Amino acid sequence: MDLVEESPYRFRIDRRDPMRVPGVVYASPALLPDAGSDKSLEQVANVATLPGIVGASYAMPDVHWGYGFPIGGVAATDVAAGGVVSPGGVGFDISCGVRLLTADLDRAALRPRLDALMDGLGESTPRGMGRGAVWHLGDRAELDAVLRGGSRYAVERGFGVPRDLDRCEDRGAVHDADPAQVSARAIERGAGQVGSLGSGNHFLEVQAVEEVYDESVAAAFGLRAGQVCVMIHCGSRGLGHQICTDHVRVMEGVMPGYGIDVPDRQLACAPVTSPQGRAYLAAMAAAANYARANRQLLAHAARQVFARVVGCDLDLVYDVSHNLAKIEEHRVDGTPRRLCVHRKGATRALPPGHPDLPEDLRPVGQPVLIPGSMGTASYVLTGVPDAPAWASTCHGAGRVRSRTQASRAVRGHDPRRELAARDVAVRGASRRGLAEEMPEAYKDVTAVVAVAEGAGLCAKVARLVPLGVVKG
Repeated sequence: MDLVEESPYRFRIDRRDPMRVPGVVYASPALLPDAGSDKSLEQVANVATLPGIVGASYAMPDVHWGYGFPIGGVAATDVAAGGVVSPGGVGFDISCGVRLLTADLDRAALRPRLDALMDGLGESTPRGMGRGAVWHLGDRAELDAVLRGGSRYAVERGFGVPRDLDRCEDRGAVHDADPAQVSARAIERGAGQVGSLGSGNHFLEVQAVEEVYDESVAAAFGLRAGQVCVMIHCGSRGLGHQICTDHVRVMEGVMPGYGIDVPDRQLACAPVTSPQGRAYLAAMAAAANYARANRQLLAHAARQVFARVVGCDLDLVYDVSHNLAKIEEHRVDGTPRRLCVHRKGATRALPPGHPDLPEDLRPVGQPVLIPGSMGTASYVLTGVPDAPAWASTCHGAGRVRSRTQASRAVRGHDPRRELAARDVAVRGASRRGLAEEMPEAYKDVTAVVAVAEGAGLCAKVARLVPLGVVKG
């Protein structure tokens, strides 16, 4: 794969047949994937062959090998020009995302109560591979209401406050969700998991604001130095995974009828306006609403623990997804166009003044939440004007070792003890689960954020450090 360095933070993959557009990789030389073990740059080129793609096939600084699309991949297709939607451009954990909340509490004041707080959060946060949830739904009709209403329905049922919705992407729910497009197997897998972390790299972390880079924007977000925060990272659990599986299978079967040929079957797709494209987007929206309700329920449980143990509430800074396809309007060659923007392992980063932002955030831009690997810092950033890549940026540190490789690399180590030595309290998770998510398995999040900012994708606002983590 030949890369042309266009600037210190931008590399180009020149277009060659059957690519319809070039590839663009935002990275430093140190962050570029290892071509021998990571095929993500080939995936960037493969995505550039999708019908209707415009601009470029983009890769964020945390890019690594994924299913069809690379994780950290962004691509937009022109709906009116036969543009397609590809489930591989969203991923299996539909609307996996991050929610950040703040406490009216300083780090020093929390220290004597941290163990009790972490014990309470550990007990109240369902996690792991199977069932177990904060909200035990009564019947299928109630699950359908979650799939249609997301966080809005959860708040209506008392799991949150109306202000939460102002600080959620899409005010807590994606429109056009249709539970009828969700298979019985997906419903079965999701019925008992609303309000649960799952496993893998998902977490609930108690953090403190270590450094503020932009005081005025931080104040608008509700952040100040020394403040205690809670970050939640999870998605749509088994329901989202099944929806992706179901619709990839359907699209594989219909591509020949639309004259679509892709270099990788994992890029199975269909025109956005086709029956199969509309069905997938309706099911995807239902999974996105499930994921938003999931994070809303986990936040509700955390609020109860904070109120009981330390006597304070939690206010929502923002909730944003990083696995989603959205119909958005962008200018292409100076003309407004309706695009289907795929962001897989990438997050939206709306600039100041964007109409989709709530009024109190419109002057400063959208909060962008970038979690680090376990035991390392996380970052809050904001969208900036005239950003490239359809107002998108990275979503995390980016894995460089598989879970198996990571576990082998720390063999003989005690991950829990090593985290405790860094003053990070851990609840839940097996030794293997911790080993798979240790910092050695990921890129340096600080380097990733520096590239994202240097490339003009977003701007730093604050750095958060972990105090305690609940892991799946």
